[in-house]
Amino acid sequence: MQRTTIRLDEHLLARAKEHAARERRSLTSVIEDALRTMLFKNTSARAPKRPRVKIPTYGKGGTLPGVPSLDCYGEVLEYMEKDLPVGRRR
Repeated sequence: MQRTTIRLDEHLLARAKEHAARERRSLTSVIEDALRTMLFKNTSARAPKRPRVKIPTYGKGGTLPGVPSLDCYGEVLEYMEKDLPVGRRR
């Protein structure tokens, strides 16, 4: 482990110290965790993506039963809103 000096905004440092005290951790461990979170949030360390699920809506004879025709926009909206509470409908 290497020692280093950094300059921090005094309010940020105070909040980090408060957090460390609340968690009963060292300031160093809090800063290390914050850096790890920031540096590795967009890498392969994050949870793997779930596989895409394809939901069939169209078959040989047209749309499947229970799926409204996509040719009629009003019919699609009505189908989408049929289970919504009255106040949530357009």
